[in-house]
Amino acid sequence: MKFKIRKIFLLLFVIFAQNIVAQLNQTEGSKKLSLINYAINNLYVDTVNEARIVEAGIRAMLEELDPHSAYLTKEEVEESNESLNGNFDGVGIQFMMQKDTCYILQTISGGPCEKVGILAGDRIIFINDTIVAGVKMSANDIKKRLRGLRGTTVNVLVKRHGSEGLLPFTITRDQIPVHSVDATYMVAKNTGYVKLSRFAATTFDEFVEAIVPMIRLNRMKNLIIDLQGNGGGYLSAAVGLANMLLDEGNLIVYTQGRTSPRKEERSGEKGVFREGKLIVLVDENSASASEILAGAVQDWDRGVIVGRRTFGKGLVQRPLQMPDGSMLRLTVAHYYTPTGRSIQRPYNEGNKAYRNDIWERYNRGEMISADSIHFSDSLKYTTLKNHRTVFGGGGIMPDCFIPVDTTLYSDYHRDIVAKGIMPQLAAEYAENNKKTLLSEYKRENKFIEEYQVTDSLMTQLINLAIEVGVEYKEEEYNRSSSLMKLQMKALIARDLFDQSSYYKVINTGANDALTRALAIIADENEYLKLLNEVNKK
Repeated sequence: MKFKIRKIFLLLFVIFAQNIVAQLNQTEGSKKLSLINYAINNLYVDTVNEARIVEAGIRAMLEELDPHSAYLTKEEVEESNESLNGNFDGVGIQFMMQKDTCYILQTISGGPCEKVGILAGDRIIFINDTIVAGVKMSANDIKKRLRGLRGTTVNVLVKRHGSEGLLPFTITRDQIPVHSVDATYMVAKNTGYVKLSRFAATTFDEFVEAIVPMIRLNRMKNLIIDLQGNGGGYLSAAVGLANMLLDEGNLIVYTQGRTSPRKEERSGEKGVFREGKLIVLVDENSASASEILAGAVQDWDRGVIVGRRTFGKGLVQRPLQMPDGSMLRLTVAHYYTPTGRSIQRPYNEGNKAYRNDIWERYNRGEMISADSIHFSDSLKYTTLKNHRTVFGGGGIMPDCFIPVDTTLYSDYHRDIVAKGIMPQLAAEYAENNKKTLLSEYKRENKFIEEYQVTDSLMTQLINLAIEVGVEYKEEEYNRSSSLMKLQMKALIARDLFDQSSYYKVINTGANDALTRALAIIADENEYLKLLNEVNKK
């Protein structure tokens, strides 16, 4: 009996000692957190939602670290993973909320909605037994009701233009692909074009699938990769693409942090496009993985970078999964281009200033003139093959600068785009006139070359804009009308043919960087001059 008592006392003493040691080892910050937690749980006047307070505290702490460390809820993690993993389970539509109604903009080719006969322009009124129209339901609420595990079903009632009553559909959910290659086609003789919207798990396979046929069938000798607006994604996807372009053994990128040792990524044996002219298009919204690819191409003098200075994100986040499905994405390292450049722009003035940087570039005139951009000598680096001067510390500065063309833009155009009514009208027009349009324009090329958006369709756009609160402004409409007509034509082409058709139309009149890239490819001397190779030939 005495032995048992002594054993119990010994155990209690060990526990007490461990608690004392733990308290002694606590940092001042940890002690404060423990005290605050105790005070709120035991002394605060009202009952508190502890989970909500903890999340708010985590977000506030991360704000003090850097602009890219982040906390994501379980729902945010799932949504983020969908765009990068390459697929999700759902019904296969693109929709928008218009006048408190779910309006279908497009059905995904081969997807569940298309299979049962749902059309662009349909309005979803009921999902299962719940009315979703006219009840101020959010787009996220609609998404949650439509999505579910593949093989399960969802019943919807839709209102279709020209049909009486509501049409019932039973949709069997399935896996919906999320593509990162938005367009791929021969943009000129011997020149291929690939538009990448993100760097996802499927990007490498999509890229190879896009360019190999152009190499084999169209004898592609030049390649333009469009990364404008590409916010990045997986570092591994950028490494995979760079491997297709750079010589074997070339350093692509390396990462290093305070507790993370240097890790290098180099190109391997196989690469499908290691010879031929290469141009990469970038702008101020090209970030992260986009900058890794552009930086590697520039540092090895493999191709010409055309556009505007990129975003400037050179931080690597490590995902730390929480038991409840939420996630902490903590910055653990910087990444560096092959010359040793860190392209991360400064964030020592706080996150608000950091987020406003793109707007400040406009204010400084940087979007209009390359002369407005200034780098200190300490940020100079030398490329590895031709020994050109490049800069770090704030994104990738292109070899050929393309200013923003503001001549066609207006507040009226911006407000119409913000309301989302152009895709809505284009979808309705394409669906209502599909048979006639495809009869007249049997080939996509014929549509792109000959079709013109009519004045009556633009009048419908003006009237629809008025209905949703956008006041007609004649002078601003006249200024932007040619751009709006081009965008309407591109949207109609997408609904009649496919996603690539949209870019084939837009690229004919609203992609100045692509126009300049084609001129550079056509001029051998200019291409070589930009790479500082003229004297070597």
